[in-house]
Amino acid sequence: MERQINRNEKINSLVNNIEKVIVGKRDVIEYVITAMLTGGHILIEDVPGVGKTQLAAALSRSCAGEFGRLQLTPDVMPSDITGFNMVNSSTGEFEYKKGAAFCNFLLADEINRASPKSQSALLEIMEEHQISVDGVTHPLPSPFMVMATQNPVETYGTYHLPEAQMDRFTMKISVGYPSADDEITILSRNENDISPKSLEPVVTCDDITDMQQKVKLIRCDEKIQQYIVSIVNATRENDYIKLGVSPRGSIALYRTAKAYAYVMGRGYVIPDDIKALAPVVLSHRIILTPKGRSAVGTSDEMVTKLLSEITVPVG
Repeated sequence: MERQINRNEKINSLVNNIEKVIVGKRDVIEYVITAMLTGGHILIEDVPGVGKTQLAAALSRSCAGEFGRLQLTPDVMPSDITGFNMVNSSTGEFEYKKGAAFCNFLLADEINRASPKSQSALLEIMEEHQISVDGVTHPLPSPFMVMATQNPVETYGTYHLPEAQMDRFTMKISVGYPSADDEITILSRNENDISPKSLEPVVTCDDITDMQQKVKLIRCDEKIQQYIVSIVNATRENDYIKLGVSPRGSIALYRTAKAYAYVMGRGYVIPDDIKALAPVVLSHRIILTPKGRSAVGTSDEMVTKLLSEITVPVG
């Protein structure tokens, strides 16, 4: 049964197209589309083989934009991402050679395998949607989105993502294992060789830009804004939390709530939007104390606990 029957036609087409490859994960697909409509970026953290890379590829293939992929390893250089200046042998002048980031959808596969120096090359790209090389600024195409993946289990040969970079991801999500029925469907589709490469675009970059503008018109009542601030402030005033959510996090929750309402086919934000999004938007922005990890568990569980303690606005 559909949860929302008034969904925008283009959003419906996008969700249905991605579901040809990603089975039984509609909520995850909706989160990724939500992040895209805010002009934000997403970190997909999960064990190998559950479809992290396929999800990112399916989204990019469903949108008629340019797709770039970086298989990040310790030997990847910042210039591979940003580009570099080189001398043109014909003219004798410096010429800028674009890096992998010059695209609409950048898949940074296994981001935590890149060196800290290469990881830092993504900071300006993700925040400003531009690249500065030798004092010259190069704007990135619009829309632009970084979709990064990482494996939370394997630590050999990986580098911790610094908090400054984690804060630039609009969301951190997990795909999770499929149900038994969904896995049977996956096996059946595997026989028909259904993969992201088989998908045809269903929306254009202009469609995405148009929807991003419409998201800004979604209403968010002052009570909802106060609810967001209450949740964020609770992360800053808790003995179990060492590092609370920054203002960038509250802005991200506000923007994603409006985008999520649009994806759900509504012209206004409701408290349930905040409840659905807070764990995936805020959990990667906080650091628990040893006491917090012992008493509560994970950052996701901490955010869920805070949501249960904060009064939900009514009316």
